[in-house]
Amino acid sequence: MTIASTEKTMIQNNILIVDDHPFIIEGYKNAITRYNPKDFQFFISQAKDCKSAYDLITNPDTLAFDIAFLDISMPPYEEKGIYSGEDLAKLINEIMPTCKIILLTMYTELLKIKTIISTINPNGLVIKNDLTFDELLFAFDKVINNQIYYSQSVQKMLDLAEKDTIEIDQFDKQILFHLSKGTKLNEIPQYIPISLGAIERRKLNLKELLKIVDGSDIDLIREAKNQGLLF
Repeated sequence: MTIASTEKTMIQNNILIVDDHPFIIEGYKNAITRYNPKDFQFFISQAKDCKSAYDLITNPDTLAFDIAFLDISMPPYEEKGIYSGEDLAKLINEIMPTCKIILLTMYTELLKIKTIISTINPNGLVIKNDLTFDELLFAFDKVINNQIYYSQSVQKMLDLAEKDTIEIDQFDKQILFHLSKGTKLNEIPQYIPISLGAIERRKLNLKELLKIVDGSDIDLIREAKNQGLLF
């Protein structure tokens, strides 16, 4: 946040909005311009995908952003390993560590939500189905005043969450990843330093854990994605 000198001292906020739907970007901009507390000025930059956002964030001439609105699901920038708003959030945390991040998502799976919170720790997290003009204003007001904001659906999921959640280790995650890419089971030991027998046992345990009764590997991968274990 920078200070601009005018006849009256104004607090200048640099805002980044990243979404691949132009009408949603306009909605965010309208909400921000309607939010008009005394002595605040807003300068808004926008990007439509991971590449244009990456270019903005890493441009040495870009002033550090104070707040970033990031849609989680967007066209990726594979050349730089940026596949989602989560990756952009991590990039911002590295380059602009004081920037407050508001993530917006269509995900409604508890484990995915908890993963986002634990890995990104955003200042705001909003389920898009909760999003209204007033909700956006409320979230913006909370975050700009250094408070954490979770939309109603996020908070409800967290409040109702069971104490014990599904957790898997790195080997299980790698097995799921390679299965999702179509790698044959007997080829996976080329990529993971455990035996084929151990991989087979782990796959059976994953099916049991995710309650895949007599299901195929496709069913396993689908449920792992639904539970936020595989992205």
